[in-house]
Amino acid sequence: MKKALITGISGQDGSYLAELLLAKGYQVHGVIRQSSMENHQKLFFLKDISDRITLHICSLNNHLSIYKLIDAVKPDECYHLAAASFVSYSFEDEASILATNLNPTHYFLSSIKELVPQCRFYFAGSSELFGNAELSPQTEGTRFNPRSIYGISKLASHYVVKNYREHHGLYACTGYCYNHESPRRNPAFVSRKITSAAAKILLKLENHIQLGNVDAIRDWGYAPEYVEAMWMMLNNPLGAKDYIIATGIPHTVRDLLAIAFSFVGLDYTNYLEINSNFFRPSEQVPLLGDASKIYQDLGWRPKIRLEEIVKEMVLQDLNLFKS
Repeated sequence: MKKALITGISGQDGSYLAELLLAKGYQVHGVIRQSSMENHQKLFFLKDISDRITLHICSLNNHLSIYKLIDAVKPDECYHLAAASFVSYSFEDEASILATNLNPTHYFLSSIKELVPQCRFYFAGSSELFGNAELSPQTEGTRFNPRSIYGISKLASHYVVKNYREHHGLYACTGYCYNHESPRRNPAFVSRKITSAAAKILLKLENHIQLGNVDAIRDWGYAPEYVEAMWMMLNNPLGAKDYIIATGIPHTVRDLLAIAFSFVGLDYTNYLEINSNFFRPSEQVPLLGDASKIYQDLGWRPKIRLEEIVKEMVLQDLNLFKS
């Protein structure tokens, strides 16, 4: 039986990945913070599989803690999904974001190299590596040009992954994941902010939604499909390769608004308030991913359309706020 170790297991991607790996017969281990053990609400997405996974409390900013974890679990596959993932364009917390996203990646790879060099390592990259992209859609050959500290931290981590693959012979790869959504999406993200607002307004719990640039373009996919791509990358007969995981289909925030509100029979224009404080620098070239390489190599392609994703999210939020 293969053993998998997942950081960020209590989040959207980690919980879906844990379910996928259990279905494939894996022994699943997850990394959580002490605060998650003290606040069980943070483990909500794991409630249905809690008796089939093993959770480990570990400080990801402590090399010795990670070394001991790898030595104890000795995983066959390691999925490093945990990160300071909210993309901020302020420079108030640069050091924390850089340390949180870069150091653990290095600690995991160095510990794997010493203790279980046969372990396969997946790093959760991001479309933010491309940032101010030169062309659209982006491919694996597009030049990186991050414009946020988050993107810079992810790029630095990616180069650590690349270094351990090329110079130390580890099976280590990066998935460049574009936006991917589900009912488990953190409410801080615009997609969930919109679906929860549609539900709350229908239920008379709120009367408006404030957003920034509703004409911003995004490449939105479905999280359960994206974690399947992660697993395929660590079981690639061609060896360790980096891939873009995306739909390549452009949608605006306005599109998502219209889908969510029309699903509950409302016209979003009656409830939308534009707040300039929510504007972030807009891309000159849209961040859209060309996932043709992973399709050619592994047969992965997205199937669930944005309309289906948004409806599932709205239904979840309706049930949540009704109860």
